[in-house]
Amino acid sequence: MEMQGLERFMEERGKRDKGYIIREFRAGFATFLTMSYILFINPNILSEAITLEGVNLWPQLMSATALAAAFGSLLMGLFGRRPFALAPGMGLNAYFTYSVVLGQGMPWQAALGAVFFSGLLFLVISLVGLRELLINAIPVPLKHAITAGIGCFLATIGLVNAGLVVDHPVTLVTMGSLREPGPLIALFGLILTVVLLVFEFKGAVLVGILGSTLAAIAMGAEVFQGQAFQGFSEGFIRMPVWPKDLFLALDLGGALELGALSIIFTFLFVDFFDTAGTLIGLSHRAGLLDEQGKMTGARAAFSVDALATSFGALLGTSSTTSYIESAAGIQEGGRTGLTAIAVAFFFLLSLFFWPLASAVPAAATAPALVVIGAMMLFSTSNIDWNNYKQSLPALLTILGIPLTYSITNGISLGLISYCLIHLFTGRAREVHFLMYILTALLLIRFALAG
Repeated sequence: MEMQGLERFMEERGKRDKGYIIREFRAGFATFLTMSYILFINPNILSEAITLEGVNLWPQLMSATALAAAFGSLLMGLFGRRPFALAPGMGLNAYFTYSVVLGQGMPWQAALGAVFFSGLLFLVISLVGLRELLINAIPVPLKHAITAGIGCFLATIGLVNAGLVVDHPVTLVTMGSLREPGPLIALFGLILTVVLLVFEFKGAVLVGILGSTLAAIAMGAEVFQGQAFQGFSEGFIRMPVWPKDLFLALDLGGALELGALSIIFTFLFVDFFDTAGTLIGLSHRAGLLDEQGKMTGARAAFSVDALATSFGALLGTSSTTSYIESAAGIQEGGRTGLTAIAVAFFFLLSLFFWPLASAVPAAATAPALVVIGAMMLFSTSNIDWNNYKQSLPALLTILGIPLTYSITNGISLGLISYCLIHLFTGRAREVHFLMYILTALLLIRFALAG
């Protein structure tokens, strides 16, 4: 009888374990679907900055993106033991390309070095316990404003890539021509994506990208680098491309120059607070906060995020960070690190489909940027717009990021104005002392930059 009871117990446990594995892998697939757009968008953005004469780096950038996502997600699953997936971050890749490399003229190799060092500093902060001090130092309204400002930046980039917004000699910007195929394809993709989101369709962003791509191919639109789609001459499933021209191409010496220190700081600043907000939000969604509302296992999760950033820089991509799209997997029942491990598996599998990814034009990924930007604007509801001490610094941050095409400038305008307003209104003690140190450093930076 005892033997039969043991057998019955083992059989029930096996069924339960099998169900648990299926649930976690299903959750991982849901997360992968909702964030797989990064396989198309990240190479499109980075390829504007990371170039080598006579070499098509797009397949290598796609491989670097997938490998960085797989490494970070696997590490989170094994050591962080959380259902949170990682990949090169939106906003951070835009800052890397448009602000650092194209805007300030820093060689992309040195910019990768800056990303590498920002990851190491992030790791130190996570391990020695400075995490909470830094999180608490930045005023809550500015944290929300930074999120919204990056969202506006991404939406602006999407509208420009789609040709819906173009430059103008008098008004700076104006609306593009709707007679061109690019804007029409982007508008189609935007409407398709939003309709799917309204119906809570999983993978809506990805389907919007693929639908726009198919529309461009069917129309014979000349949006594939100025020509119509040429087809897959060697098939769309091929052996993975190792990022040989990107791996270990980072310039650590160039990243340590005086002018680059503020860039390292900005990478660290944005990655740190983006990660903090994402992990706390996801932990709340997954029921992983303690009775005081604090995230359990935070040190391991933050350390994994930091290591993933430095590893991604070695591969040749911008900062890797935790993805809010992990909420899709949590909604499917993912609660353990096995969900993140499943995401890593699917990113590795995507390495065999790089020809398919390279067929996606910028007009098809533009709607995803606009939609993601819209999602990030939710944070503005947490700003007290009737309080001028909050609203003006928040506005300068939100508008400063897209209008100057620089996350650094937007954050700087917000921090400096916040401190000066409180200082000159007799409320200096309401601001953390670290804020004044940051303001002084930023003012010195602007003075040295002329």
